[in-house]
Amino acid sequence: MTLPASLDEAVAALAAMPAAVPVAGGTDLMAAVNRGLLRPAGLVGLGRINEIRGWQYQDGHALLGAGLTHARMGRPDFAALIPALAAAARAAGPPQIRNAGTLGGNIASAAPTGDALPVLAALEATLVIAGPEGARREIPVSHLLAGRELLAPAELIGHVRVPLLHAPQVFLKATGRTGPGRATASVAVVLDPARRGVRCAVGAIAPMPLRPLEAERWIASLIDWDGERAALAPEALNAFGEYVAAACIPDPVPAADGTEPPALSPAVLHLRRTVAALARRALGRALS
Repeated sequence: MTLPASLDEAVAALAAMPAAVPVAGGTDLMAAVNRGLLRPAGLVGLGRINEIRGWQYQDGHALLGAGLTHARMGRPDFAALIPALAAAARAAGPPQIRNAGTLGGNIASAAPTGDALPVLAALEATLVIAGPEGARREIPVSHLLAGRELLAPAELIGHVRVPLLHAPQVFLKATGRTGPGRATASVAVVLDPARRGVRCAVGAIAPMPLRPLEAERWIASLIDWDGERAALAPEALNAFGEYVAAACIPDPVPAADGTEPPALSPAVLHLRRTVAALARRALGRALS
């Protein structure tokens, strides 16, 4: 294993060994190795790179190092900065996972159940990508998760740029029997008073987090942004939950010949109800 001391050294090591795999906490990597899904020809360890293990303030944003562990993000000082991301970090699994797993690893593995992903999508975070010869470029996190932009063999996620909204934000998730702490559905809701907007992202039910944009715009139009953002009526919260769930898990579309499609299965209906409940509760907590 190669153990570089800086991002640029890590990028150079990956350029010299194209078949090598970068590793920080190794939670996803070792799971893949143990299941026989991956046999890396070499490893580039990122654990000694101090520049990606903390965060700093920059032009109204927090620049988060990709090496931040879930345990570190779950602490009170970080929670005061980005509450929803701290909540997602605390929910990421048992202590051994939270102590080892990193923000950058959560993004790079792009597992649908990654708890940080819907929060980053709702916050409209961007990734700072480190490339050869000191090159840096930024891409929206949603582009990487959707596969619209991919990392080159000698590129690494160095930092995550997150806007500091100074407004309520909530992360909630439902778990099942699929593993310790693993989400069956998750929802992040973020209030953005400066833009008079509500941002919502639903995780775990699709390959990438889903943004119900029409539901966001509709509920934002009901909020008194010039007042104290008093809690909405229960009927509005319920309608928002149903709107989000229907947007993310729509009814089947009739066939071109007009044939009625099959009804949603009980399992899918249960998932839709779960998403609706999570979205309703998350918004209610954000407004309260």
